[in-house]
Amino acid sequence: MALILTVAVVATLLTALILASYWRNVTCTGELPASLFTFVAILFTSGLDVGLIMFPLVDFQAYADEAAYAFSNPLALEFGFWGFLVWGFYFTTTFYFCIVEPRLKLFEIPLIKWANNIVIIGTCAFTGYLFLLYLPDYIEAISAPVKYALVAGVVLVAAASSTHIRYVRLLSVGSTWLFFALIAGVWWSSDMGVTGLASSMANIGDYFTNLHRYVAPITDYHQFYLFWWFAWSIMIGQFVARFVGGLKAWQLLLTLLIVPSIPIAIWFSVLYYYFSNELVVSAGWRMAMVVVGTIFVVNSLDSLIRLYTRNIGMTVERLGTVKYVAGNWLVLFGLVLLYQFTPLKIEWFGLVVVGIYAAVYWLIAQRRQQLVTA
Repeated sequence: MALILTVAVVATLLTALILASYWRNVTCTGELPASLFTFVAILFTSGLDVGLIMFPLVDFQAYADEAAYAFSNPLALEFGFWGFLVWGFYFTTTFYFCIVEPRLKLFEIPLIKWANNIVIIGTCAFTGYLFLLYLPDYIEAISAPVKYALVAGVVLVAAASSTHIRYVRLLSVGSTWLFFALIAGVWWSSDMGVTGLASSMANIGDYFTNLHRYVAPITDYHQFYLFWWFAWSIMIGQFVARFVGGLKAWQLLLTLLIVPSIPIAIWFSVLYYYFSNELVVSAGWRMAMVVVGTIFVVNSLDSLIRLYTRNIGMTVERLGTVKYVAGNWLVLFGLVLLYQFTPLKIEWFGLVVVGIYAAVYWLIAQRRQQLVTA
């Protein structure tokens, strides 16, 4: 598994570099081109989920305790699992769906189409499962019935939000501003000031010094993250490609690598200051983290629901609003429970995506003359 994953990571990132250099001046424009801020907001909130909000404080301690991570500090490691290099996956797939797929239509081949949609649905449900799993860490003494009811409600809201693209846009932009407000509030309450924040952020430099280490799985936990990124990569590229507003390939790569990584770096640095100085995040701010994390879950789910329902023709126009919302709620909440009560893992979906990548590479090689002519 680790060897397959390493080869897949190297191939995907190498593809990104080739595309951004050899076809650097190819203009990428989607079906619904948006402003740069709107595009980045949709990318950021669709391509990330509740883990961004809730994982760091738990992860920092794990990285500090395990010998395999001794080459760097916990902040650099957490940034490496979430930022910069891994966003190159999204560039490869966004470029593909902007430029290549309209010409070759490989994702209309039945086997690839259904494998892709199964991955989307399974990964979508995994987002809800993570929310279910981490709620007790942020809401003390939450009962099991309340926990399941809250997750069920979030899935229902996401299904309703996905009924129109304008809701997805509004929620993406709004939750981006809420995330910025959360960063500012948690930073302000710590009294770290600008100096403390800058000192904390300086630890991220270790990530770039050890960049090569993140290409292959460092541990099983890192392997889980990489498979998770692969599981997301095709569907996020497929969704956000619609909103690219005329960026050249090299501009798109830099946008994806740098812009989302900035708020991630700041947020993680604020939380790392709490961790390294043994400060306690107050109950009020932990609740604010739950609220923003909940909105991120809705954002991720509604984007992916809209994507797979469009792919398989299960649209609002065809089913009607009630059947559409109810059907998606039943499927996704049922899968959330499946993750909870069976051995189902996100790594399995990531492995399927690696297989889809391999099939697409092979088919492109077979049809390269058709693509060059187009």
